[in-house]
Amino acid sequence: MEIKNYSSSTADFILLGMSSNPQMQKPLFAVFLVMYLITLVGNGLIILAIHSDSRLHTPMYFFLSNLSFMDICFTTVIVPNMLVNLLSETKFISYVGCLVQMYFFMALGNTDSYLLASMAIDRLVAICNHFHYDVVMSPRRCLLLLLGSCTISHLHSMLRVLLMSRLSFCASHVIKHFFCDTQPVLKLSCSDTTTNQIVVMTETLAVIATPFLCILFSYLRIIITVLKIPSAAGKWKAFSTCGSHLTVVVFFYGSVIYVYFRPLSMYSVVKDRVATLMYTIVTPMLNPFIYSLRNKDMKRGLRKLKDQVYS
Repeated sequence: MEIKNYSSSTADFILLGMSSNPQMQKPLFAVFLVMYLITLVGNGLIILAIHSDSRLHTPMYFFLSNLSFMDICFTTVIVPNMLVNLLSETKFISYVGCLVQMYFFMALGNTDSYLLASMAIDRLVAICNHFHYDVVMSPRRCLLLLLGSCTISHLHSMLRVLLMSRLSFCASHVIKHFFCDTQPVLKLSCSDTTTNQIVVMTETLAVIATPFLCILFSYLRIIITVLKIPSAAGKWKAFSTCGSHLTVVVFFYGSVIYVYFRPLSMYSVVKDRVATLMYTIVTPMLNPFIYSLRNKDMKRGLRKLKDQVYS
């Protein structure tokens, strides 16, 4: 592929994707298409099962259904364009298209993190303040948590994209990634990116760290409370309600922290691409399995949905 030099800050970008090897394009297309379809079907079934079973109309499943919806939107921002590029010779994405993709990627990804925090709060109240659960986790408060998650995430995303739009790209416009992520795009800029880096290490740190710290605090309180339960069976029952959520948190935050909370000089194309793949495609695909395989309520809801379909 011929790489051109650009003087305009609004020229098209070239997304190299997961691999520049022509022989790998079709196999990668098949793999990511299957993963995307599994994500759509799996998360779609979770949403339908929750909405079709009145016994699942609880705060925990309210947040889970919204998490599944966000995961569908999150992967749809990235994967369809990546699939097109895998079969395309040019692999172009427009400057505006790149900023739009970056905006929704950050907005939906951050909303995911706040929903995970909301689910941690739900588990905290259910285990540590069980008798006041219905009052504390009322439908109104759950809706406010959802709206707050979306509002904070979209405002943060807007700030980041506005700062990015002020940069100029004077040399190569080749993004060594499979979508318009902030770090690889910043690496291409010939402008001073000091402000962007300060925002990343302050405002972005605060936006992402807030739900993460909320999750840590919630589980610290849960562990202290559970350890006071005298019977081993009681302890296991309490911890078992948190297992699926903790698994998703580890997958999601482990890769996010690895990719974003390092100086730009430490950015590694190959390692960061694999880590980004984990929370953008792999985790949304695995979420339905994690939340349903060991969850009796979800299994019952899925069986009820199947019975309704075939009845």
